[in-house]
Order: sequence, then C-alpha cells, then structure tokens
Amino acid sequence: MSRVKDPDNPEWTAEMFRRARPAREFFSDFEKFPKPRGRGPQKAPTKVQMTIRLDRDVVEYFRRSGSGWHGRMNETLRRAVERQRRAKS
Repeated sequence: MSRVKDPDNPEWTAEMFRRARPAREFFSDFEKFPKPRGRGPQKAPTKVQMTIRLDRDVVEYFRRSGSGWHGRMNETLRRAVERQRRAKS
C-alpha cells in the first residue's frame, strides 16, 4: 500500500506527539464546541456486538445490495434459525 504525502497534513512524528497538548488548553470556550455524537445506547438492548469471520463472497453479496446490508444479513440468519427450529420440532 503506498502512502500519498499531503504537505497540508503531514504524518505526525514521535516528537509531534510528545509536544501535543489537549485543545482545552488553547481554547477558553472549549466546552462550547460541539461534541461528537455516537449512536447512544439501544432503547431496548436486543443485539450483541461481536466479531465474526465470514467467507468473502458472502460478505460481498450483501454489500452489493447497498446500505442496510448488515440488517439484511441479520434477517437472513434469523430466517435460517427459524427454519432450523421448525425442523427440530
């Protein structure tokens, strides 16, 4: 992987990191700055975050379907679980 040099945004050196200071030391009104917003807690926690390894072609199939592919993958797995449950009963 090649890196493109950007003169307006150079890669930080160890010395730059050593000298770095928090923004609140430079801005007296720092607390007024907008804070990054995350998604926040689930209203009704029903999902579990996890790491899983899947075959590349399976992931690409769902990614090609566009935005919301994680939900479609979840729904496909849910239908497979329901089929298995019905087959066992």
